[in-house]
Amino acid sequence: MQVHWDDTQPIYLQLRDKVLNMILEGAIAEGEALPSVRNISAEYQLNPITVSKAYQLLVDNELAEKRRGLGMFVTVGAKSKLLAAEREHFLSVEWPALLEKIERLGISLEELVNPAGQGDAKYQNPGTNNQEKNGENNNG
Repeated sequence: MQVHWDDTQPIYLQLRDKVLNMILEGAIAEGEALPSVRNISAEYQLNPITVSKAYQLLVDNELAEKRRGLGMFVTVGAKSKLLAAEREHFLSVEWPALLEKIERLGISLEELVNPAGQGDAKYQNPGTNNQEKNGENNNG
């Protein structure tokens, strides 16, 4: 598997983020062993120190633990801890910035919910019934 590393962020942080995403997506379960430093180094052609640095960040954040002679394992509760942190970051950082941009651009709720003006029923206002959409009128 070929991975393309971004030049704007250190590789060890990108590797840490890749592992975090794997935990969030369930590709690596809580209690499961992480791939060894040696395997990751060989697979992604990285210096073992870079991999160790990424793994150490996981340990520092109590998302992984070292088991002597066995390797590195995802801690129990890591996924819920990650989800809580992701939610907090989204609500405190990303959402306010996004909301500010939406307001600055004057985008309405209707435009957000139905961006292309499509008539897809799942995007319609719950108060609108199908007869009104079809131009039919219930008034005698």
